[in-house]
Order: sequence, then structure tokens, then C-alpha cells
Amino acid sequence: MCESPGCRLQGEYRAPFARDRLDQYRWFCLDHVRDYNKKWDYFAGLDAGEIERHIRADTTWRRPVWPLGGRRNGGPQIHDPLGLSEEAGLNEKPPPRMDGSEQLTPAERNAMGVLELSWPTTRADVKSRYKELVKIHHPDANGGAREAEEKLKEINVAYSTLRASEHLPVE
Repeated sequence: MCESPGCRLQGEYRAPFARDRLDQYRWFCLDHVRDYNKKWDYFAGLDAGEIERHIRADTTWRRPVWPLGGRRNGGPQIHDPLGLSEEAGLNEKPPPRMDGSEQLTPAERNAMGVLELSWPTTRADVKSRYKELVKIHHPDANGGAREAEEKLKEINVAYSTLRASEHLPVE
């Protein structure tokens, strides 16, 4: 029978008994279960902090959690050879550089490294450094050494990359 007072219809529809007893049910007819469900509030009697804790616990299916790589709160020690854990400073990112170098392409950054230049630099600085490195690594200055020839090729490619760059100031 329906649990609503005065109702004599069959109680075919179940409704939760209470927040702390979700495995127990009350049985109502269709009209009364609809009315009961409209009025029932799972979080009734809880303050905002308790509701927030309840929601946070549900995000992990109420299972224990701990920081990656740490032994805090009894968590397991995880072997982290790459240093990706929180303790290795994963969350400590350096502030982004806003000096103009963020516009450089990876090829331009590589070329700056080959020419041993740092940002900020100008086209005149690039040309001057290129001339210095050519004098040092030219095969004629190194007795025709194969290593010097390869290094010179690398320097030439880097210089061509930076010379074609739109990101370097003229002066």
C-alpha cells in the first residue's frame, strides 16, 4: 500500500528513505512519489562546507587519493625517474618570457643556439657573429678538417634562417 496517509492505492514506486539510508525505501503510488520527490532534498540540513566536501568526495567515487609520488597521507612511493612528480617542481613553471623571443620559431631558436647568440639580438649582431664563426670554423683555417666543414655548414644554415627571419630588428 502507498505510505502516504489516507491513500489506498498500491505502493509501486520506491523513494529514498534518507540521505544516510539510501538502501532503504519508502513505497508510494505514482502521484505521491512525484510529490515526495519534489519535496525531498538530499542535502537538507547540511551547510555549504559539508555540501562541498560531499561533492569533492564524489569526484573520486569516495576512494582514497594522495599526491603523485608522495608519501603524504599514507600514499605509496612512486618511482619517478623523469622527475614529473609534484615534489620535483612540476607545478613550478617559470614565468613566460615576454621579451619578444616568444615570437621566434623553433628553427630560429635553434639557429640562435648554433650562432651562440642570446636574445635580444639584431641583424647586425647576427652578421657580426656569423663572420667570427666562419673565420674560426672555415676548413682552410683548420687544415681541411671534416668536422670544421660540417660545423661551417651548420653555421651557414643558421645564418640563412636568421637572415630570413621577420622577428629580428634591423638595428
